[in-house]
Amino acid sequence: MTRPTRRAPGAGRGPGVLRIIGGTYRGRKLPVPDHEGLRPTADRVRETLFNWLAPIMAGARCLDCFAGSGALGLEAASRGAAEVVMLESAPAVVRQLLANVATLGAARVQVTRADALAWLAGPGRGFDVVFLDPPFAAGLLAPACALLAAKGWVHLGTRVYLEAPINPGLPTMPPGWRLVREQRAGQVAYGLALVEGPDAPVGSPELLRGSV
Repeated sequence: MTRPTRRAPGAGRGPGVLRIIGGTYRGRKLPVPDHEGLRPTADRVRETLFNWLAPIMAGARCLDCFAGSGALGLEAASRGAAEVVMLESAPAVVRQLLANVATLGAARVQVTRADALAWLAGPGRGFDVVFLDPPFAAGLLAPACALLAAKGWVHLGTRVYLEAPINPGLPTMPPGWRLVREQRAGQVAYGLALVEGPDAPVGSPELLRGSV
């Protein structure tokens, strides 16, 4: 999640540190490169998010569209996701993500160097959980949601996590999506959408039974 107006913890003094807060890799600390605007999602926000997702996380297929530090994708892998695909465009950040995945031995995590919108413009396959935490100033959140909905990356029952500055806040949801959770932490707005439109492809029955 690269945010041009904010630097990583310790920016100018070396890399920051990401701590996994739950699951198999709980307590593991991983380096975050000193890249402009890069920082992990705050621990308290991640804890809230993964409490929301707890009923469906085991065995879920997850897509982290703007991976950055890997905080969301690696946390999902730690908490039992069956598959995690992480997209990131910055070469130095990709290298660190690959190194961190190797350090954890997280075989179910795939790191792909790609522009997220270009990647999402291709033909999709349904994921159960999607994380969207794009650069705040880049205006990518609404286009990413539109591509997810249009290209088959989500199905009935998919949960989509969204994070944005409180001004302007979270975007209007695509048709068939409903924002079921929404909170604020400092200057950040974040929420969880549920794909429940009648035209969405049907996902895994066990995931549909999970509460939000």
